[in-house]
Amino acid sequence: MQSSSPLSLDAIRSTLATQALGHRIELRDQINSTNREAVALAHAGVEHGTVVVADSQTEGRGRLSRQWFSPPGINLYCSIVMRKSIDADRLAEWLSWLPLMTALAAAESIETVAAVHVAVKWPNDLLIGERKIGGILCESGTVARSGPFQVIGIGLNVNGVRNDFPEDLRDTATTICHEAAHPLERNRLLSQFLYELEACVEEFEVRGSERVAVAYRLRCSTIGKTVRATLTDGKEFTGLAEGIERDGALRVIQRPLPTDGRPPDIHQLRVADIVHLRT
Repeated sequence: MQSSSPLSLDAIRSTLATQALGHRIELRDQINSTNREAVALAHAGVEHGTVVVADSQTEGRGRLSRQWFSPPGINLYCSIVMRKSIDADRLAEWLSWLPLMTALAAAESIETVAAVHVAVKWPNDLLIGERKIGGILCESGTVARSGPFQVIGIGLNVNGVRNDFPEDLRDTATTICHEAAHPLERNRLLSQFLYELEACVEEFEVRGSERVAVAYRLRCSTIGKTVRATLTDGKEFTGLAEGIERDGALRVIQRPLPTDGRPPDIHQLRVADIVHLRT
């Protein structure tokens, strides 16, 4: 395990350059889940931009109800409460792009701090090479007196080595420190992430998803890959990931192509588990 400086409110705030995100930070030594705490705070009426950050989680969660490996002292686990007044006709677009924007912001913040290239596997897994360094879980809710909210949860494998992972993750996961060949300052990484996320959100508010989508497509390593998609009902199929739709859905042309002249099936995936296949 690579040593890591402790999380500190003073250290985070010393480099924080946001207008709203992170102006209230709830720092915990250990917590069951930062998302669970952030949702509870949102229901209690906490202000937009509140961040819950923890040194470790006992019940960290990833997408599709998976457990998130959350050891103490080396990684970054945080959740942000978002309260934005999004017009009703743009709400579906906002909700679909929020996890993708978060992945984009996380990748850009890691590159700034660690100087390593980070790709995004659709929808929001963060990869160096083909190994996972982070994931994102977004949840939504509403409060009678203060309206709808979203909670963005992110877990990043920052410091440490591959042997820190359980055996079943060692072939697929890595840490930023391992790939960059030097430990990272978690406080600085968090403040940079909040800055990049706020910039993406402001861009969406002003211009919609168009420019964010361009940046995301350039970062998304799934496009052009042969993938295996597992749907929520458990059905699987293989296809070519051709692009990202306007609403953030992944467009996949099913393979193999029909041999009787029929056009191939084209799927627009909004929720699916994607595996990049070697070809």
